[in-house]
Amino acid sequence: MMKTAHFYGVEIRVKGKVQGVGFRPFVWQLAKQYHLCGDVNNDGQGVLIRILFESKTKQKPTALSTFLTDLQNKLPPLAQITDLHIRETEWDNILDPHKFMIRESENNQMDTQIIPDAATCPACIADLFDSTNRRFRYPFTNCTHCGPRFTIIRAMPYDRKNTSMRNFPFCADCEREYKDPADRRFHAQPNACPVCGPEIWLSDGKQKTAQNHTALLAAVEKLRQGKIVAVKGLGGFHLACDATREQAIHLLRQRKQRPSKPFAVMVPDLTWLQGLNEAEKTQLQSSAAPIVLLPKQKTKRLHDSVAPSLNEIGVMLPSNPLQHLLMKEINLPLVMTSANQSGLPPVLDNNDAFSQLEGLADYWLLHNRDILQRADDSVIRVAFDGKETLRRARGYVPNETELQINNTKNILALGADLKNTFCLLRTNHAVVTQHLGDMQNEQIQRQLIRNITLFEQIYQFKPEVIAVDAHGGYFTRQLGKKLATEHGIPLIEVLHHHAHIISVQAEHHRLDETVIGLALDGIGMGENNRLWGGECLLVTQDKMQHLGGLPAVALAGGDMAAKQPWRNLLAHCLAFVPNWQDYEATKSVRSKNWQPLAKAIENQLNSPLISSAGRLFDAVACALDIVTERLTWEGEAACQLETLAWQYEQTVKDKSAVENQAVFMPLNADNRLDLAWFWQQWLPLQLPTAQKAWLFHCALAKGLADLARQQARQHKVKTIVLSGGVWHNRLLRYLIRKELTEFEILTPHQFPQGDGGIALGQAVIASLLCQNE
Repeated sequence: MMKTAHFYGVEIRVKGKVQGVGFRPFVWQLAKQYHLCGDVNNDGQGVLIRILFESKTKQKPTALSTFLTDLQNKLPPLAQITDLHIRETEWDNILDPHKFMIRESENNQMDTQIIPDAATCPACIADLFDSTNRRFRYPFTNCTHCGPRFTIIRAMPYDRKNTSMRNFPFCADCEREYKDPADRRFHAQPNACPVCGPEIWLSDGKQKTAQNHTALLAAVEKLRQGKIVAVKGLGGFHLACDATREQAIHLLRQRKQRPSKPFAVMVPDLTWLQGLNEAEKTQLQSSAAPIVLLPKQKTKRLHDSVAPSLNEIGVMLPSNPLQHLLMKEINLPLVMTSANQSGLPPVLDNNDAFSQLEGLADYWLLHNRDILQRADDSVIRVAFDGKETLRRARGYVPNETELQINNTKNILALGADLKNTFCLLRTNHAVVTQHLGDMQNEQIQRQLIRNITLFEQIYQFKPEVIAVDAHGGYFTRQLGKKLATEHGIPLIEVLHHHAHIISVQAEHHRLDETVIGLALDGIGMGENNRLWGGECLLVTQDKMQHLGGLPAVALAGGDMAAKQPWRNLLAHCLAFVPNWQDYEATKSVRSKNWQPLAKAIENQLNSPLISSAGRLFDAVACALDIVTERLTWEGEAACQLETLAWQYEQTVKDKSAVENQAVFMPLNADNRLDLAWFWQQWLPLQLPTAQKAWLFHCALAKGLADLARQQARQHKVKTIVLSGGVWHNRLLRYLIRKELTEFEILTPHQFPQGDGGIALGQAVIASLLCQNE
């Protein structure tokens, strides 16, 4: 009987961002460089490299050590190794013992990372504008260093047949590139060209009016005429118009029923911006290509109606080839806002774009590559205290977050009902999904349910525990209960603000530390079914103790209070200012038919008590008469208030005259900030609006700092964590840091301060509770 040949060597198991990023050809080229034999392949766990020993004596190749060093230190741009294990072993067979080969992918149990979409790389941009290149002006140019990933995926492993490119068979040239390990398009799954790939066209809603580059030129002409064009991108559609023309912007606002909410803008290149610091340039030019909030003075030629009454504008650079071509041709800044009717999710499908955007868009610039996964534009800010993420989606999702936690369960955390994301936690790796939006909308509810199914499928994830917010009225909580019953698994309810604080600790790898948490937002369920929104907490791993915060005030009219600021000013006046009708600052309330609402508050009718920082900001903004009767976007009052206060902070050098005003929020005996003292001192002040706005920020920062300092000293704590949507207020963060210099202050950077970070906190708390069972 013939003896089976044995081959000896080492297996190198690599995990991380190693699929769809040119990692295998990188390994192949390294192996060729060092004259190593063996093979490499993708499988469900990442990448497996096999290096043969030189002879039957099992002698290691002399270049193996150098190969391993380069493997970890000279990675392709999008690759990242999170785990690498080496073991000596033997095999019964190998493709060719005299060469180094790339083997076909295997679909085993998935333990690798899916890659976010990446902005067009410099090499592909060069191809795009090279008239001698076969991809000249081709709007779907990509390679292993850039292009769509997450938004075109159906299943793992990340192979063409599992993407929306499966409907576009290769031409001979593209197939040759795809199969050549020396080519940067080797196994680039979306690889395509004008011969075999997707195409674009322009439509007026009834028929195609132009195709290919002619369609792009026609779209540019329509934009120059002041028209609104729906542009299909990677993870959704944008509505585009000329950002320098007031009439075009006004038309878009009118159609979207968006009278004042700021629009994001795309500029052709960095020359349209001025005074950028290096961090801002880095973020704008990163592979994530997010919207970056910039001071208005750093932008050129934009009409002020893009972001009225605010001192920041969200700016982004082109991030895909179609956008590069469009911006090159028009050479003007364009408003690029999500393409959806008010209150509905952005459209993804061509047919939906026609039906749902009728009356919003004049023309549609479309293509025939399907968007499989929604990914809105991410939004970040380069702040004085580091990167600040306001919306985490395209370019960042579905990056994994490695946690310092001994988790043994598959945990599905469903997040909150506002700014929803959800989280999969397996071992010590968390995947927080893209921003989905607010669960009041049934279409977004359906998107959430579909995304849960999708993520469970592509990650081969079977939940063993489900974590939800403790708020009984949340759709996510009801869905979590339903899923837990169907799966026969435990459901863990997590207090909203506990999750806020823990999410920050998890990001900073500080879960083993006791901290003081200052959680400020609009609303969240607290202990004993109390509504919270301005709390000081003692947090110790899976436990939380309430220490104080803002006093509870009536939420006059329930949810209506978040839309009509005068309701909050009335509630605060009734609670804290006996002679409130004597002040000029309360005229906006006195002009209303306020008596029935006051009676409802007195009788506790649809007026639950809530300690909300968000509603306090609304009340102050109303007293300053800087907001309309009805807010048109979440955070509008707070943003207007911060903008005014920053004007004073940045322009007035000597603030002593104002600082000496007796405007404080001292602590009461029950560790609540004394809002009666604040309102009675602040309301009568005869000062410019910007000064009063700044004084409010100072009073709140000092009051919170005094509370946090007192409790930190009492509990011997050195670290204070800030979380909750109100902390997106840079001025408030700046002022409280000035007050608390003796403590370490932690804020999130990779995840939003607001509810977009809740799911991570829920998952971690559920894991810690499971460990303690």
